[in-house]
Amino acid sequence: MIKRFLSLEWKQFSRASYFQKGIAIKILLFFAAIYFGGAAIFLGIGMFFILRKAVPDVDPIITINNFLVYWFLFDLVIRFFMQQLPVMNIKPLMTIPIKRETVIHYLLGKTTLSFFNFLPLFIFLPFSIVLLAEGYPVINVLCWFLSVMVLTLAVNFINFLINKNNTFFYIIVSVLALFIGLEIYQIFKVSEPIGVAFNTLYSKPYLVIIPIALTYTLYKINFNDIKKGFYLDGAISKKVEKVNNIDLSWMNRFGSIAVFLKNDVRLILRNARPKQVLMMSFLFLFYGLIFYTQEVYQQMPAFLAFASMFVTGGFLMTFGQLVPSWDSEYYKLLMSQNIPYKKYLESKWYLMVVAVAISFVLSTPYLYFGWKIFGMIAAGALFNIGLNSFITLFGGALNRVPIELNVKAKAFSNTNGFNPTQMLIALPKLGLPMLLFYIPYKLINFEAGLLVLALSGVLGIVFRNFFLSKIESIYQKGKYKTIAAFAEKK
Repeated sequence: MIKRFLSLEWKQFSRASYFQKGIAIKILLFFAAIYFGGAAIFLGIGMFFILRKAVPDVDPIITINNFLVYWFLFDLVIRFFMQQLPVMNIKPLMTIPIKRETVIHYLLGKTTLSFFNFLPLFIFLPFSIVLLAEGYPVINVLCWFLSVMVLTLAVNFINFLINKNNTFFYIIVSVLALFIGLEIYQIFKVSEPIGVAFNTLYSKPYLVIIPIALTYTLYKINFNDIKKGFYLDGAISKKVEKVNNIDLSWMNRFGSIAVFLKNDVRLILRNARPKQVLMMSFLFLFYGLIFYTQEVYQQMPAFLAFASMFVTGGFLMTFGQLVPSWDSEYYKLLMSQNIPYKKYLESKWYLMVVAVAISFVLSTPYLYFGWKIFGMIAAGALFNIGLNSFITLFGGALNRVPIELNVKAKAFSNTNGFNPTQMLIALPKLGLPMLLFYIPYKLINFEAGLLVLALSGVLGIVFRNFFLSKIESIYQKGKYKTIAAFAEKK
């Protein structure tokens, strides 16, 4: 029966309209897997010697065990955003004599074939081989390695659960941030008691039964959760949800674009995917900490300009690049209305401007790093409003991938979204602020670089109508192609 399932899925994939692009993406992902897998193998081989040299007073296996908890927590967070969970059309299978248990076991079994489950194998298997070569007890090393791999599967099944409930995800992220904060500021060494637990797993091989029992329990929880809703009535019935009406009458002051702004705000507050994007755009506020806290970047101001643009441009980058895909479910209806296309685009522009402004206000704690850094953030915000917003809207004209609003995005989840032209459009977003700042900075001084970057944004605002008109003409030319693309379901 498993063989039959695989055959059906291959036919579905090979007969789809996105087959050729899907093959291209699979090939690219295969080479990416080889690259990262190779890097992981080298890391696994060298990790023992690196740790022995960096921390000579502590056994490398103890050091690894002390920080293994962070590996699993980061693994879980990355999986949440990037791991594409298996999807299977079960409605046709419900009307024929196939056991529900077989289908559910197949679905859960597919999750174990993820690259994220094999990555620890590439790291910890070479590390375990080095341990054996260095004379560590065979049984202890083998049982420790088995425990790590089994716990990786446990993380896989936890990810399956939290994808159905964001509350679990927020709890995990909060715990991770708390652990890191306590560790960095040396308030409490969280890694030590958890490290003791992992060291006990190593020193007492028979305790490998605990990770196995945990993983089995999580598997059964997922199995029972899926089985609970595995009925034809549940599959075909529509879920009715109560939605609280939000008073957005204050937006009427924006005139003819108010109706679009209200629609976007409701879309963001009521649907899973826009909420995910909103959360991700908030995380962009912390992007500057990667650059502003490192001495090496202080000598490379162009990279600081790059970071400053990202601090206030999170929403613009994540939400803006998917215009008009956010409206794909009702785009045909929208285009049949007697509404100027320019007003539609202007509403998206205003939404991005407001988001950049809010991000700029929230970025005021960066004053801690000095007025120069905060001035760069302000110049980056003006660039985002005046130029980056229009570049983003222009890139949206090339985006004809429909979005399911209540399905969270996963990396590489939509092979039809691979568009080399869009990748080229993304280059000015990344390189232009660095160029605008660096040239006057090199020729004159730091303040000149800030001034040019800020003035580029001001000029964009001054010529707003010109840019919107040009972008409108591009959207108008591709309107019917976009409608046809949004109507096509994968």
